[in-house]
Amino acid sequence: MITISHVILSPQGLHARPIAQLCRCALDHASAIAVATRGNEADARDMVALMGLDARAGDELIITVEGPDEEPCAAAVRELCATAL
Repeated sequence: MITISHVILSPQGLHARPIAQLCRCALDHASAIAVATRGNEADARDMVALMGLDARAGDELIITVEGPDEEPCAAAVRELCATAL
């Protein structure tokens, strides 16, 4: 299991476009990706659940990646965090 911590810098928080990108990343890999913030957790394959997190600017996301391709999956998530979240 790989854990990634990321603070949302975008003033819009975690909105539709980055959620769609994160969901696409999750669907492209076999590993499970879970996103947690403020005591709530969502499966990254579920766009509605990710929207339900209501993650805002300044919130810390704890992203866990677990599965057969977790190394490349975590690298893709880190890249996404650096560019879109």
